[in-house]
Amino acid sequence: MPSTNLPSRMTAIAITAPGGPEALQAVTVEVPQPGSHDVLIRVAAAGVNRPDCMQRRGLYPPPAGASELPGLEVAGTVVEAGAAVNDIKVGDSVCALLAGGGYAEYCTAPAVQCLPIPAGMSTIEAAAVPETFFTVWTNLVDRGQLKSGEQVLIHGGASGIGTTAIQIGRALKAQVYATAGSDEKTAACERLGAKRAINYRDEDFAKVIMSLTDGNGIDVILDIVGADYFVSNVKLLKTGGRLVIIGLLGGSTVEMNLVPLMTKRLTVTGSTLRGRSPAEKGAIAQSLAHHVWPWLESGEVRPVIQQTYPLEDAASAHAVMENNQTIGKLVLVVDHDS
Repeated sequence: MPSTNLPSRMTAIAITAPGGPEALQAVTVEVPQPGSHDVLIRVAAAGVNRPDCMQRRGLYPPPAGASELPGLEVAGTVVEAGAAVNDIKVGDSVCALLAGGGYAEYCTAPAVQCLPIPAGMSTIEAAAVPETFFTVWTNLVDRGQLKSGEQVLIHGGASGIGTTAIQIGRALKAQVYATAGSDEKTAACERLGAKRAINYRDEDFAKVIMSLTDGNGIDVILDIVGADYFVSNVKLLKTGGRLVIIGLLGGSTVEMNLVPLMTKRLTVTGSTLRGRSPAEKGAIAQSLAHHVWPWLESGEVRPVIQQTYPLEDAASAHAVMENNQTIGKLVLVVDHDS
């Protein structure tokens, strides 16, 4: 049953044509209607993520059936629930993982991809959780099989993904290392729990890690770079090590000798999240609720937010992200009274 007095139209941020941040423009569109397994959320805040920038440039189209509007995560209040939704009701405060549509005053989300806002957390903080926490958990833990006592290297440690992965690695009692592109960023990584963060612009991260580990190397690597780091990553992995690739900022094609993969019995894997089914994303949500939500509610793990912007100023947030000026997340805040 919907809330009363829902508007029929809303402000949203659309991609007017593939291009730079200026391609993001405020438009007035119809409020979306939830399907039987969906909820309609009155958005209070929406996280900004690098895939949003890729979509804006025409490089990451939304999956079939998803909203053409950018935005992969929101927090807000449920104002309508589909007929088949049983566990969420109108009035609930939730954060949600989306396949698109978050840069708007209202959005729909599959109910299974919604989680309650952790106790003691603001909606702005909660909006910075779903995309990075779903991504990190399914890749670092489900695919990478990171365990207590192991050593993990997080590339891009100051990014939203990186700041999340460092904290989850620390909470799992792993020994965490990270790379980042400035001394300010490496210091932030170490404050979050990295034993050592390496400025890749000044030092060869592979040589530093091998020295720090007495030549033993690393159990798990979470990599957002891809081709440029692939050979170094393989060299760094211990026997039985796992390389999890979740980004291709350094390219997607690499040529290498396959012998180390065989002799060290390495696992090289990777994944994307956006195109997975609601059932798959729902399973990740339940795992997060069980394992990670207690850490968020206790404050042991917390999203790192650098700055907020009004929804209508999404272009400025994209410009900052693409200049690699961020430590943690950027969040768009929705003013429904404007």
